[in-house]
Amino acid sequence: MTDEEVLAAARRDPDAQPLEDRDPARLAPARHLSLAKRIRWNLRMSRAELAKAFHIPLAVLREWEHHCSEPDETARAYLEVIAREPEAVRRALSRKPAKPAKARKAA
Repeated sequence: MTDEEVLAAARRDPDAQPLEDRDPARLAPARHLSLAKRIRWNLRMSRAELAKAFHIPLAVLREWEHHCSEPDETARAYLEVIAREPEAVRRALSRKPAKPAKARKAA
């Protein structure tokens, strides 16, 4: 079907309202896409994959994506780093923690 045929078919459907026919003043504003969801989509990961890969609790990630809560400043900074350097974060998280230095005995 051509674009014109699709539009004509939509106009014949009483339940369809093509955007071209809607009053722009009556359209609802577009929803804000959360930073977490935008990052997840850009990385082409499921919510569970992102949570596991970057050590974010799945329930917290879900709340951020559904706008039930917002990430605090630290979490937002972490998400920004994931967005810019996901492989560096993966490498950093995959390394075993360094052993703490032995405490020196007081002389």
